[in-house]
Amino acid sequence: MPLFFRKKKPSDDARKRLEYQMCLAKEAGADEVLDISKCELSEVPYGAFATCKVLQKKVLIIHTNNLTSLVPKSCSLLSLITVKVLDLHNNQLASLPADIGQLTSLQVLNLERNLLKCLPQSVGDLAQLQMLNVKGNKLKELPATVSGLRSLRSLDVSENELQELPRVLAHIRTLEALTLDASSMTYPSPDVCSAGTESIQQFLCKECGIPYYPPSEYLLPTLESDGGGTSVDGMDKAVHKYLEEESEWQNKFLDYEKRKEKKMQEKLEFERRLNMGQREHALLKDEILQTVREDQMRLEEGLTKHQRSLEEERLKLLQQLKQAEQGITGRIQKLLEENQRQKQSSDILKSLENERIRMEQLMAITQEETEHLRRREVASAMQQMLAESYKNKLIQMAYESRRQDLVNQACSSLAEMDQKFQQILAWQQLDQNKAVSQILQQIEMQKAAFEALQVKKDLMHRQIRNQIKLIETELLQLTQLELKRQELDTETLQ
Repeated sequence: MPLFFRKKKPSDDARKRLEYQMCLAKEAGADEVLDISKCELSEVPYGAFATCKVLQKKVLIIHTNNLTSLVPKSCSLLSLITVKVLDLHNNQLASLPADIGQLTSLQVLNLERNLLKCLPQSVGDLAQLQMLNVKGNKLKELPATVSGLRSLRSLDVSENELQELPRVLAHIRTLEALTLDASSMTYPSPDVCSAGTESIQQFLCKECGIPYYPPSEYLLPTLESDGGGTSVDGMDKAVHKYLEEESEWQNKFLDYEKRKEKKMQEKLEFERRLNMGQREHALLKDEILQTVREDQMRLEEGLTKHQRSLEEERLKLLQQLKQAEQGITGRIQKLLEENQRQKQSSDILKSLENERIRMEQLMAITQEETEHLRRREVASAMQQMLAESYKNKLIQMAYESRRQDLVNQACSSLAEMDQKFQQILAWQQLDQNKAVSQILQQIEMQKAAFEALQVKKDLMHRQIRNQIKLIETELLQLTQLELKRQELDTETLQ
């Protein structure tokens, strides 16, 4: 068997109903009724006692809950001193407070469908109590102090374990309706109990040895005015007044039920509108955030595409510059090859010059050598030498002419190459200037596009900030309204 039981928490609907009823009871112009029934309460809230004490409520309705005690901790029963109607039916009350008699203003006490086994002795102090309903409990007897209920008109003790009625019940002269289980009674007998309230009261009065008077006659001295007598007209007026009070109470209860239903409908309508407003604000906020995200994504995609196009154009310009550099390098290579060929031509000229020098050295034959030669060989040698000298002279002339042609050709080729090199340098300078101007123009275009995008982005951010400010303004207004409502509640409670 478990040692500890966890308290069942009230449902959301019950908690909302309790909060609504407590706020309704504190409003300005509220009636004298506090209804916290059907709120799944395990104990009476402290605020209910404080409300009854401060606002002097006269009707307290707490039926259809899970109450096991009437007075919570740190509370006093004297807080209900102004209550005239106390409805506690359909709860789990096993006992009543011992000082229940302090509620001297109480006129109606409904304890139907609880777990009461006995009534406290102080119940006899409720001198103004007119209706007592203990139907559907576990009572075995009534306390003798019930004789102090001098104004009791209706008593319901049916569906209990009661078998005997106390004799002192005969002293309650105002009792008009007594409801009990006649078949289970042993005193008075079931026959007497079945005959009705008047028969029971006559029997009890006979047992006590006192005369029996009908309630209508006994009401005269209690309802007459201070200076009046005990005439029949006074009795009729008192009865008429009593009937009028009863109808007035019924009308008040009907009006209270209507107002309660109307307030509940207004509360449900307010909650529905509040939920719709919150949903609309949430949807509007989500739409704004979604629009901002989409615009930001579009802006990022546009920037990415623009950067990609700029990167492609930059790569194209770099490729063109690379091709121009390769062309310039090829032209320079051709110039170097031409210079190499010119160098080879100069080497050939040097070799020819060396050959001429060698030939001159060969021709410089000394006289001593010519004397040793044969005379026959001298003529042929002289002829051959003359022929060779003439041939060498022709060769020298051809060499000189060839050399001069080569020099002139080299000079012309060098001038042409210089001219071509200057032209190539001019072309390269023009290409570089053109590329630089294109790059500067593209940079200006990029700068203008970026400025336009930045302006558009700033405009969008400004619009978003304005929308956020509008939302904050609306939330601030809602917060101020809630604070005003709380202040009004606080002022009403004070």
